[in-house]
Amino acid sequence: MNKGKSKSLFSRINAWLHLWLGIFSGIILVFVALTGTIIVYCDEIIDWSAGKSLYAAEVKLQRVPAETLVANVNKAYPQARISEISVYKDPERTVRFRVFAKGKGLAFVYADPYTGEVLKYDRNANFFYITAHLHASFLWHGPGSWIVDIATIIFLIELISGIILWWPVKWNKHTRDASFKIKWNARFKRVNYDLHNVLGFYSSILALILTITGLLIAFHPLAESTVKLLGGDPDHEKWEQELPKADFTKNAVAMNAALEKEFNRYPDQKGGRIWLYNADSSGYFLINTATKLGLKSAENSRLSFIDKYTGEDINIPAKGLKGEYIENYIWQLHMGTWMGQAGKLFTFICGLICTSLPVTGFLIWWHRGRKKKKPAKKIISRNLEAGVPA
Repeated sequence: MNKGKSKSLFSRINAWLHLWLGIFSGIILVFVALTGTIIVYCDEIIDWSAGKSLYAAEVKLQRVPAETLVANVNKAYPQARISEISVYKDPERTVRFRVFAKGKGLAFVYADPYTGEVLKYDRNANFFYITAHLHASFLWHGPGSWIVDIATIIFLIELISGIILWWPVKWNKHTRDASFKIKWNARFKRVNYDLHNVLGFYSSILALILTITGLLIAFHPLAESTVKLLGGDPDHEKWEQELPKADFTKNAVAMNAALEKEFNRYPDQKGGRIWLYNADSSGYFLINTATKLGLKSAENSRLSFIDKYTGEDINIPAKGLKGEYIENYIWQLHMGTWMGQAGKLFTFICGLICTSLPVTGFLIWWHRGRKKKKPAKKIISRNLEAGVPA
């Protein structure tokens, strides 16, 4: 009996989809998975890139006002626009500014909190900024985003169809060994098959999480529906319009004092950042404290909206605030920061496996195609030896 015909119609369609969708989107999936993997350890590399500027030369009793640091950075780099300031509870850490400059992209500026000296303008973070946009859209806003989004949907189908293909018809010692173990001492074709089959299964749950969260980030209606389903309100504009506007007849409270208030409120938080991009038009401080502040996420994030002129809390609708937290959790899951360094390690390994799956899958298909051609060549060779025309 022909083995292919003995399979159900569903199994044959599933196998066909897994093969040809993978072949069709393979190069794109490799690129998206690889760029996503590179970003996983961006925060650690950015800190390493800061070098000595990450820490102050000497810890003193009095800190320079954050407003003075902002003025110093603006004076040193007038072409750069500050989007946020990050202050750390660790007294040895310098203050970090996230800035954008036309033609130069993203950079981080480090300033000594005790002397006010601007220590370093580090453009290396722009590499990850570009990589992130390559990951999301090939740096081709619009068409590139749709190409990546469609490829991500295909990868979701690949994962589900791959799990169905992996699942043994019967469970016994042989199928368990074949499904869960890589036969390293076998020939290359078998090792390659095991790398695709076994590693694909082990990474499947985390790969599904990364893929689904990627789709949530890409498709706003899908993200909004998820936020609503989880009890949050995704409509920022409703309550953001009611936030205080800038009033230049009043004096603003010190940013250091506002941050200190948040550190006292959440004593376990290690750092806090204030959004400064719209500082000229807003009458409030948006402060985000976290156990770890990342380029694209914040671990154990706590958001506070503080009146810039009174220092008092601004009441945000509970569902609106919950929506903000849900969106941050989605980013944490996608960036791998959901479980600290362990989460990042798992995500990095999963990213490498996801990068390899289209390659190992293509090699399986390639070798099978060559195998089918061999018998025909042998028949022709035997016929020629026997003097029979081909």
